[in-house]
Amino acid sequence: MMKSNTSTKTIVATGLGAAVFLVLFMYVKVPSPVPETNLQIAYGVSSFFAAIFGPVAGFLVAFVGHALSDFISYGSPWWSWVFASGASALVTGFCAKKVGTAAEEGRCGSKELITFAIFAVIGNAIAWLLVAPVLDIVMYSEPVNTVFLQGVVAFIMDAIVSVVIGGILLKAYASTKTGQGSLSKNN
Repeated sequence: MMKSNTSTKTIVATGLGAAVFLVLFMYVKVPSPVPETNLQIAYGVSSFFAAIFGPVAGFLVAFVGHALSDFISYGSPWWSWVFASGASALVTGFCAKKVGTAAEEGRCGSKELITFAIFAVIGNAIAWLLVAPVLDIVMYSEPVNTVFLQGVVAFIMDAIVSVVIGGILLKAYASTKTGQGSLSKNN
């Protein structure tokens, strides 16, 4: 029998993460001075899920949550930004082997948080400085100046939210886990 790489826990967490992302994305946002660009707390959630469950789970949390939010709110997803949301969590998820494993073992110190922050910032840079603006131009013929301004603002806000909120969630999650070797046998 072939063993699956995707555990039931990861599948359930991905669905839960997408639902939490959806609700936060729709209702917990702060408008920026740049049109159609908001500070979104949801990106901290997708970064957290990506760091714990890996790049595919992170991608699906952000992609599905954003797509459903757009569909419910506007009747149709704005695909360029939906893909960018997924890309930011996908890249962040590449830290899961190191950061997620440590968190599962009850460790989330400076080393893990710095590693997480580096991946989250790189993920957001790729998403908002490259994926979103390029797809906006290619898919929707949006003005170049507008999409790159939106991208820069989204990158700054979402990178900060990903690092801060995601880091807090990682620290809290790790604190619920029993550290390796922390239990001893009492006679």
